[in-house]
Amino acid sequence: MENPKESRYVKRTQKDYTMSLKLEIVQEIERGQLTVSQARKKYGIQCRKTVVQWLIKFGNFDWENQIPLKMEKSPEQKIMELEVQVKLLEKQKAFLERQAFVADKKAIIFDMMIDIAEQEYKIDIRKNSPPEQSTILENKNNKH
Repeated sequence: MENPKESRYVKRTQKDYTMSLKLEIVQEIERGQLTVSQARKKYGIQCRKTVVQWLIKFGNFDWENQIPLKMEKSPEQKIMELEVQVKLLEKQKAFLERQAFVADKKAIIFDMMIDIAEQEYKIDIRKNSPPEQSTILENKNNKH
């Protein structure tokens, strides 16, 4: 079991971060063993930006060729995305309508099969008992 004092947050100064520690943290993050937040907590790093800077300097990821996350989309791009969404929703709607149609046809076929079976074998497959009969059965069950 982990000692609670070992996982405790310890504030550090810039001098505490050796090159080997920086490289170890970068490798753990790149392998997916830790997130930036988890690394900060584990190693007592005060600022998220510090870890991100290490990732940029020492990591294998090409940070310079990245598209900024908050880049504005042009109206044409927004329209194109919305058109793609509309087409996808239309396909989903058509698929669901086909499924509903097939389900309705199946229900009709099953009803016809039950009707034929009831006529052929002269038994009630659909147990439609009158309401007074069901209340009598409930009263008998409650007395036991």
